[in-house]
Amino acid sequence: PRLRELAESATDAGAQVEWMHVDKPDFDVLAGWALPVYGLVLAAGAGSRMAGADGANKLLLEVAGQPLIAHVVEAGVEGGCHHVYAVYADERVKAAVGTSATCIPNPDAASGMASSLRVGLEAMPADAAAALVMLGDQPLVGSRTVKMLLNAWRREGARPALAASYATRDDWRPPVVLDRSLWPRLQELRGDQGARQVLDHSPELLDTVVTGGRPDDVDTLEDYANIVHLFPRPDPE
Repeated sequence: PRLRELAESATDAGAQVEWMHVDKPDFDVLAGWALPVYGLVLAAGAGSRMAGADGANKLLLEVAGQPLIAHVVEAGVEGGCHHVYAVYADERVKAAVGTSATCIPNPDAASGMASSLRVGLEAMPADAAAALVMLGDQPLVGSRTVKMLLNAWRREGARPALAASYATRDDWRPPVVLDRSLWPRLQELRGDQGARQVLDHSPELLDTVVTGGRPDDVDTLEDYANIVHLFPRPDPE
């Protein structure tokens, strides 16, 4: 099994990590070390359907005092991604992300989502076992959903892709974990095609798990108003 082989390789190489010095290491900690998953936030879209937003980039709209994009990056970081990368086209988005993620410019963003996926996967570190792809306008996904996906994908026997499901197996939306073995096919996509183009044609590659987050994205001002209403309120002090 891939996890055992990686762990044995680390031992042979003399890796000094905390889990090696306990009698019964936590499986998720061990799996997280052996199978690194990096977050990939696609945040280069033009948001052309946000009519009436006075030209503002939708990812900069604030919810609970933070831009939408900041909530998504935060979910990836707090959910257990080794590191988060954000593909952007607007310098204001890069500024909003700050040092929370590594920002990757996409000069070809106008050609569609596939270019951002391609640029992001090309930027992944050599040790990445998979990428967790998130959309920059889904602030309600949350870190618990990210953690659930990562833990489920790392279990032995999991399929190469694992996505969040919200009703039936076919009703899946990002985030989606994509094993490195799938990347060559994903990098061949063009236009507005995303991972769904590959996974819908090869359903045997995909597992889904029902998660507690919400997949709501922001395409219109009405969507944004709904997100603001649904976003969890902080506990009163």
